[in-house]
Amino acid sequence: MNARSQVFELTMEGRQVDEAISSIFHTVLFHRCLGKYMYTGETQYSIGTVGYTDVDCDFIDFTYVCCASDFLNRTVKRAINLFSEQLRSNDSSGSGQISLEFFQKKKSRWPFQQECIPWEVWTVRLDLIKYDNEDDRQLSRENVSDLLTEKVVYITEVMNREDYVPKTPIQNEIDLIFDTSYPDVQPYLFKFDYNTSGTNTPSVSNTMKKILRETLAL
Repeated sequence: MNARSQVFELTMEGRQVDEAISSIFHTVLFHRCLGKYMYTGETQYSIGTVGYTDVDCDFIDFTYVCCASDFLNRTVKRAINLFSEQLRSNDSSGSGQISLEFFQKKKSRWPFQQECIPWEVWTVRLDLIKYDNEDDRQLSRENVSDLLTEKVVYITEVMNREDYVPKTPIQNEIDLIFDTSYPDVQPYLFKFDYNTSGTNTPSVSNTMKKILRETLAL
């Protein structure tokens, strides 16, 4: 199976990284989470509801929606923080990427381990930039907000397509498709992956040109 892949490229200040990635990944997860399954038989079930909440960003003029699950939100925040800290460290080149991968497990016979088959991957590639004056910083804040708005709209459009998602499993195979460890939501199995290798921090002029190109390309 070939996993669908979506890649977003963004340039921003270090302090905006956590919020920008969170807005994208939480939007994806909101569409890839279901309520808890309650089986009344091997194939008969009902599905609970998923609560949601609005999140206002501090360093970007942006508000996004995420699942109202403290447990899920802590998982996402922990992964993004690890990436952000490494990306912003003195040892980093200022470039990196982080991916949110959805997968399903395939049964295997002992002594072989279960195979994990990815079916959808969302990647955010980031370049960090530093601004010397407040005018450039404010312009960047507005541009990042506009780009994230476009990305969130695009995610919603992708989710409405007739693309592959794993079929609802029978009761004893639910852990092959969903992460059932959360008490209030049931996302498709997912994991995070990241690296922070890349070029040096770009100049302001080159970065503004890149932001303009991305804006016109949307």
